[in-house]
Amino acid sequence: MPSAPRVELTPAAAELLRRLRATHGPLMFHQSGGCCDGSAPMCYPEGEFRTGDSDVLLASLAVEGVDEPVTFWMSRSQYEVWSHTRLIVDVVKGRGSGFSLEAPEGVRFLTRSRLVGT
Repeated sequence: MPSAPRVELTPAAAELLRRLRATHGPLMFHQSGGCCDGSAPMCYPEGEFRTGDSDVLLASLAVEGVDEPVTFWMSRSQYEVWSHTRLIVDVVKGRGSGFSLEAPEGVRFLTRSRLVGT
């Protein structure tokens, strides 16, 4: 029986990624676990955010209509807390971080979680 993916996208998140990809090129996510936007993954042009030993690559997300996978990185310290969950990237109305590509759209990405096995 195949295991569930570690990270999933809602249809709304996939649609927003298609629009952002058309404007900005290949994309990546990074979720840092900072105090203010800990549940909000930041979306950047691929490679714009430098990852290192303190980050974990959780997924390379296939998005229909996007030629290349969208990588999803998380800080290792945040991963240790969320390692027992499945992450679901969604979109909600409102402004998130000014550094994330969706900020001018009037929406923000949000990570919801579900315990693995549920």
